[in-house]
Amino acid sequence: MRIEITDERIATVEVLDGIKAGPDGAVCVFDGIVRNNTRGRQTLYLVYEAYREMALEQMRALAEQAAAKFGVRDIALVHRLGKLEVGDTSVLIAVASAHRGVTFEACRWLIDTLKKTVPIWKKEYFIDGAVWADGEAFPEELGLRLEETVSPDEKKV
Repeated sequence: MRIEITDERIATVEVLDGIKAGPDGAVCVFDGIVRNNTRGRQTLYLVYEAYREMALEQMRALAEQAAAKFGVRDIALVHRLGKLEVGDTSVLIAVASAHRGVTFEACRWLIDTLKKTVPIWKKEYFIDGAVWADGEAFPEELGLRLEETVSPDEKKV
């Protein structure tokens, strides 16, 4: 298994090349990227922060749990921290197995569980302010911790 938190760009091709092996019939990939908007607000960039040691420990535990739960052969789970621009990969999950069905299921379970449980936080910067997002970006049922980082005077510019 490859479990990492990095401050550098995620080397997607290297991760994918590293996970493929002879017994595999499928590799399912989730490539989470920074989009240019959220709910009509233009995104400038994102900043990810984490409690790094705990996040790594929890990511390892999730990968081991997913391997046991879905019976997949290997998992790569890489998350990036710091300032990310639109189009940058923030999280890459690759799951390898002999059959595709379990790779899809494991990949979905990993990203959903990671976003809910691992101490990694995302702050979205817009042209008119910023917010800390919990889990999914602006999920109605989870709510947000709003934090305006731009003063009223700066908004007038």
